[in-house]
Amino acid sequence: MSAVLSASDRLELSRPEDRDWWRQAVVYQVYPRSFADADGDGIGDLRGILSRVDYLAELGVDAVWLSPFYPSELADGGYDVADYRDVDPRLGTLADFDELVAALHERGIRIVVDIVPNHTSDRHAWFQEALAAGRGSAARGRYIFREGAGPDGSEPPTDWTAAFGGSTWERVADGQWYLHSFAIEQPDLDWNNPEVREDFLTTLRFWSDRGVDGFRIDVAHMLTKDLSEPLPSAAELAALPVDGSHPLIDRDDVHEIYAEWRRVFDSYDPPRTAVAEAWVASDRVPKYASPESLGQSFNFDLLRASFDAGEFRQIVTDNVALAARSGSSSTWVLSNHDVFRHATRYALPRVEEVEGAVPNRHGGGWLEAGADEAVIDRAGGLRRARAASLFLLGLPGSAYLYQGEELGLHEVAEIPADQRQDPTFFRTHQEQYGRDGCRVPLPWTREGFSFGFGSGSAHLPQPSWFADASVEAEEGDPASTLSLYRRALAVRHELLAPESLEWVETGRDDVLRFRRPNGWEVVTVFGAQPFALSLRPGQRVVLSSAPIDGDTVPGETTVWITGD
Repeated sequence: MSAVLSASDRLELSRPEDRDWWRQAVVYQVYPRSFADADGDGIGDLRGILSRVDYLAELGVDAVWLSPFYPSELADGGYDVADYRDVDPRLGTLADFDELVAALHERGIRIVVDIVPNHTSDRHAWFQEALAAGRGSAARGRYIFREGAGPDGSEPPTDWTAAFGGSTWERVADGQWYLHSFAIEQPDLDWNNPEVREDFLTTLRFWSDRGVDGFRIDVAHMLTKDLSEPLPSAAELAALPVDGSHPLIDRDDVHEIYAEWRRVFDSYDPPRTAVAEAWVASDRVPKYASPESLGQSFNFDLLRASFDAGEFRQIVTDNVALAARSGSSSTWVLSNHDVFRHATRYALPRVEEVEGAVPNRHGGGWLEAGADEAVIDRAGGLRRARAASLFLLGLPGSAYLYQGEELGLHEVAEIPADQRQDPTFFRTHQEQYGRDGCRVPLPWTREGFSFGFGSGSAHLPQPSWFADASVEAEEGDPASTLSLYRRALAVRHELLAPESLEWVETGRDDVLRFRRPNGWEVVTVFGAQPFALSLRPGQRVVLSSAPIDGDTVPGETTVWITGD
C-alpha cells in the first residue's frame, strides 16, 4: 500500500464520479486570517494560503473550505461582509483568488467558499444607503427595520437577545430600530425582498464562474422570518415549537430560496455543491441535505459529544440513517472556527449536560473559571483526539477538518483581555470568552516572530508551546499527529467504500467496531483498558492512533484493519 497518493492519482480516482466528489471528501477548513501571512502585517492572506498549497496537497485533502475573505471591518472575524463579490484588500485581490483556485485545482484540490446570507456588515453599501434613505424607503426594505416600543419609540421592539449578547435590536439616528441576530454590526437582511434574493443569485454565479466548486452556507436555518405584528416576547418565542413554522428559525419556507440556489448550482457542469450550517433538530436536517435544497448539511452531533462509545455509536447510527433519508451523505466534524478545539475538550473532566447548556462546546466554562491547568489532562486529551479523528475518518460520508487539528493543537487559553477579538467577549461584559482560542494563527516553524505564520507578529497572541506543535517540529516525527493525519488520508483514499457500515459486536460497552462494505474495519477503544483484537486470517492492522502491542489495542486508541 503506497504512503501518499499524488494529486494526479487523486484526480484519476475522482473522475468517474466528478458530480459526486463531495459525498466522501475530506474538506479542510482554512480560516484565512489565521492560516499564513505573506505580507507580514499580522493578518493571514490569500498569498499566504497560496504559499502553503503544497502542504495541503501533501496532507491529502480533497477540498479546501475558505472562511470569509471578503471586505470586512472584522466585527465578527470576517462574517460581517461589506462586499460579497470582492476580496478584503488586507487579504489580497481577485487576481490572487484566481491564482489560488488555479493552484489548488492543479493539485487535485477543490475549493469551497463561505456565503453569509443572513446578514451583511453595517458597512455594506446597502446598509449605508438604508441609513441615509430613511423610513419607508426601498433601501430600508432590504433589511428589517421597525418602530420602537413605548410612547416615544425609545424601547426596542421586543425583548429578544442576540446570539452574542445584548438586545437583538439597535436604534438608528432617526429613531427606527433594525434587527441584528448576531453583532450590532451585522444587520439582518429581509429575505422576503426579491432584490435580496436576486443579488445572492448573482453572487453565487460570480464565484462559480471563477471556478469555485461549492459553498458553505452560514446559519442556513435563519434566513426567512415571519415578523407579523404583534411580535412575540422572548418567553413566548422560546415556547414555540421549532417545526418549520417558528417565526425566526428553521422555517420551511427557507427551502424555497435554496431551491432557487439549487437551479443555479445545477446549471454548472459539474454542479456546484453546497453544505448547510444548520443548527437544527436531527429530524430537520434532511430538508437541508435533500437534492432539491442545498444537498448536504453539517452534522454537529460528534462535535457536541463526550468521548464516549455509547454516544458515538448512537450518533453514527442516527446520522447514517438521516443521510439515507435525504439522499445525501453524512458529514462528520470534531472542530471548527466556532468551537473549542477537540483535543482540549477531551482533556477536560466530562461535563454532564444541564438544561439549556451545550456540553463541551466551549470547554464547559473552564476558560471563564480561570483555565486551571490542574484539572486538565493535555496528553490524555490529545490521545483521545487522535483516536476520535481516526474513528471519524473511517465513517461513510465526508469529513470536515479544521486547520491545526492535524497538528494536535489545543485551545489557546492565555489571551489577555485587551487582545481578544470575539464580539461575544465584549457583548457579555467579558463573562464568556468566545472563540478566539481556536482562531490563533497556526505555527509553521519552531522559531520566528510568529512561528512562521508571517514575518511579523500575529493578530492573536501565540503561546510558547506552539514551537513544539509547529509543522516544522512534527514533519520529521513519524509519531506526530501531523504524520498520523497524512497517513490516514492517504490510506483512506485507497480504502473508500460504498456509504454504509455494519457494527461488529466486541463484548465490551466501551469498544466500538464497524465494518465497511469492502472489509475495512475500524476499532476504537474508548475506555482505559486494553482490548484484544480478534483478527481473521489475512487481516492486519494498517493504521493506529497510538502504538499497539501485537493484537492488543491500548485504551483510548483507534486502529484500522484490512484484509479478508
